[in-house]
Amino acid sequence: MSAMVWLTLASVVAVAALFIALAVFLILILRELEPTGGRTTSFLAKIRLGLRAIEVETGYIPTEVTKLNGGLKQIAGGLTVVDANLARLAAGLQRQEGR
Repeated sequence: MSAMVWLTLASVVAVAALFIALAVFLILILRELEPTGGRTTSFLAKIRLGLRAIEVETGYIPTEVTKLNGGLKQIAGGLTVVDANLARLAAGLQRQEGR
């Protein structure tokens, strides 16, 4: 056989060995990653379930915040009135002490 045939066969064997090694290592990596996220009892599935629960539990917040803001605006208005009353009271007490 000529040198060209030997080089071609060596190249084919090398490429086949490369692909076999690649397949073996990908299978080994997959086996290591399987417990992380491949099953319903995996860590990733538990995290996903927890995040979904948080999303469901906090889903009503955007609608309730507007109600809360309205209530806080009313409280702010009331506190402004209380502040004005306390300022008048303090001024009156100062005038009374000055007599």
